Amino acid sequence: MGRSTRDYIIIGLKGMGMGAADVVPGVSGGTIAFISGIYEELLTSISNVNFGLLKTLKKEGFKVAWKQLNGAFLASLFLGIFISIVSLAKTIKYLLENEPILLWSFFFGLVVASIIFIGKQVENWNYKFLFLAMFGVAFGYIITITSSTTLTEINYLFLVFAGAIASCAMILPGISGSYILLLMGVYPVVMTAITHRDFTIISAIGIGVILGLLLFSRLLKWLFKKYKNQMLVVLTGLMLGSLNKVWPWKKVLSWRENSKGIQVPLHEESISPLLYEGDNKLVLAISFIIIGFLTIFLLEKLGAKTND
Repeated sequence: MGRSTRDYIIIGLKGMGMGAADVVPGVSGGTIAFISGIYEELLTSISNVNFGLLKTLKKEGFKVAWKQLNGAFLASLFLGIFISIVSLAKTIKYLLENEPILLWSFFFGLVVASIIFIGKQVENWNYKFLFLAMFGVAFGYIITITSSTTLTEINYLFLVFAGAIASCAMILPGISGSYILLLMGVYPVVMTAITHRDFTIISAIGIGVILGLLLFSRLLKWLFKKYKNQMLVVLTGLMLGSLNKVWPWKKVLSWRENSKGIQVPLHEESISPLLYEGDNKLVLAISFIIIGFLTIFLLEKLGAKTND
């Protein structure tokens, strides 16, 4: 397909949206990719990285191999993801610590709109699909209430493994890669490494992410080709279950001490804003929920326009 410079800039912006989502525990970059209309192309392009590509490179040269890879698309997208993660990591970390209600409100609205969007893609809802959706809801909810672990020491191979697992979640709509890192006790380590440019930790996670993407993308591509409706149903359920994680108002049940000796929440439960101790910022929170909700419809229109 022939694409202009403007098209690749838009793809880069979509990558930035994916990167921003992947930085926040509870939000999936895969969801942004799906809604913005690049999800299937992303899976196909990543799946193109195989031995056949190496043969093409050897026999026909870089230009042909780059085209077979859909390299310009991947380069634009991953550049956007990289820029977003590096530039927003410190900001997101600050907002999580200082303005959690408003940040979670924005992403709550974003996830609610995503559920509506993906649910509408399902053809011919029936009782079997409802059971699949209930499974997705249960699994998504269980993930949100699972206790995170804390690392006592950093192991390079474990970080590679964590990156691989997280990358699978990053490209699966409805599951947050950064939340998987949080559950594995790696998220604070990774965020600190990004903000302080610790390339040892970044390289370990990066290698894991690449390995995970290469392996998992093929499985996802096959599942979407054979069982697209069923996959959409499960993903809708997953996102519905994950709403518990992005609910803005939380009550801290227990605390843990981070690497800087600061007390941070370990176990939390969702509560009514009326029961929240302190300023619940209800009016502002509702405003941010609406903004997050509308953002998805903006992405949907952008995706439809790009694919025309």
